Amino acid sequence: MAQNNIKSSGFSLAKLKELRGDDFYDVKTIGNLTVAIVCDGVGSADEGAQAASRVTTYLINNFKIRPKSWSIEKSLKTFIKSINSILYKESMISYERTELVTTLTIVVIEGNRLYGANVGDSRVYLYRDKKINQLSLDHVMSEVGYENVLSEAIGIKSDVEPYYFENIVQKDDKILLCSDGLYTIMSKNRLEDGISLGATALVKKASKLMDDNLPDDTTAVIVEILEANEMEILRRQNLPIPQSLKKAQIIDGYILEKSLIQNERTWLCSKKNKHYILKFAPKEAIEDENILDLFVKEAWNAKRLKADFFPKAVIPKNRTERYYVMQTFKGEDLDKYLTHKQITIDDTIQLAQTLLKMSQFLLKYDLVHGDIKPNNIMIAKDADENLEFKIIDYGSITEIFSTDTRAGTPSYLSPERFLNESISETTEIFSIGVTLYLALTGKFPYGEIEPFQTPTFKDATKPSVYNKNIPTWLDSVILRSIAIEKDKRYQHYSEMLYELQSPQNVKAFFPKNSSIIQRSPVVFYRTAFTIMFIVNIVLLVWCKL
Repeated sequence: MAQNNIKSSGFSLAKLKELRGDDFYDVKTIGNLTVAIVCDGVGSADEGAQAASRVTTYLINNFKIRPKSWSIEKSLKTFIKSINSILYKESMISYERTELVTTLTIVVIEGNRLYGANVGDSRVYLYRDKKINQLSLDHVMSEVGYENVLSEAIGIKSDVEPYYFENIVQKDDKILLCSDGLYTIMSKNRLEDGISLGATALVKKASKLMDDNLPDDTTAVIVEILEANEMEILRRQNLPIPQSLKKAQIIDGYILEKSLIQNERTWLCSKKNKHYILKFAPKEAIEDENILDLFVKEAWNAKRLKADFFPKAVIPKNRTERYYVMQTFKGEDLDKYLTHKQITIDDTIQLAQTLLKMSQFLLKYDLVHGDIKPNNIMIAKDADENLEFKIIDYGSITEIFSTDTRAGTPSYLSPERFLNESISETTEIFSIGVTLYLALTGKFPYGEIEPFQTPTFKDATKPSVYNKNIPTWLDSVILRSIAIEKDKRYQHYSEMLYELQSPQNVKAFFPKNSSIIQRSPVVFYRTAFTIMFIVNIVLLVWCKL
């Protein structure tokens, strides 16, 4: 999935009137990394172009399978040395001289940090505050008259020492990677004036300066930082994670009063006569970076997802430990509420609309809740004694179409989630449907499913069988939302929301294996009557004979 805080562009033109040049570039998002590369092939056209293409492809592919334990610096240096050795040996075997030769410049952006390396004279610039500064180092000879002769290039000798650099990037920064064909034509001032127009405009501007007859292949890639990566900034904060917490303990002025969950990481607390909820990072996050990343993501989502569906949450700027703060909500979760009181039809419809509108809100961020169920729905009465709902558990929120997420509770998961299919609108709709079914009937439509169980799904009983107050149209809406076959289910939140708001337009829903009498009793009895009538006529005629 693309990083929303980064925008990139790239463009290349061949020299003179040639159709293809020796340059090659690529920009890829790989997990939480953005990798940008420019290579300028050296030597004869075929071998130089091949070297540029192979180096770019090799580096991109290796970053896709990079060992998680490797730092970006180790990865860059190891991969560059490896492809250098491969090309050099191939040249010696095939040509008995260095032919597969190219320059290289590469940057890797992770969060708010830029890592880079170059070999040769292709460059990396950082544009900030209307000024451009070179980050790379030209590998050229220093002797007078040999200033344009490369002292380093990929494939030119058996070993290579790339120039490595790091920097911090911030909002509105632009990183320019380019071959020497660009900066030998475009002065520093011209690069500063043209970089905001994008890579294509920059290269075409250089071409225009040479009357569209470029003396060398010319390539530019521009990576623009649209927003600071706040989640990465949060992750890198040097904050301790408490091993244990206890009642009356004071943390940053918050007095811990009561543990709300058995693991004692979520606490009701008070500060200046006001109550709050503090959620701390799990103890396991001290040793496990993956668990820490999940908590940071949870805190970040809690802070940024501001809507009436969720409790308000903040991450204090001057906190001394790793936690975040949520507002308290006077009420109880729907699971507990249902143990002593039944929810009405009108309140169920309101709940369904709240869950669907919440899901539509998350969809704007390419997210899904991931664990919709009564335990994660808080319920209380407002000033007018009307029920209101809040959705909790930011920890389950994940990217839509994820296939590696563990989010969800078995009894609320759609059949395809047990087959490791991606999480989507229709799988979330299934969870909403199960929640509504349970709220109205006190039963799971497909029975309670235990963790690690491989369930068998059979057609669900109509909820109105257990609750006679449920109207026929709502029966159909709920049954369609929990259909076993996903193509029979609502595909989008908007479809289900429309039918909840327009009962008169709801079409009757019947499971795949339902009988004719269930699907259309009028047609069944009309057909049966016609058949019986014909049989009686035949019998009457036969008797007269």
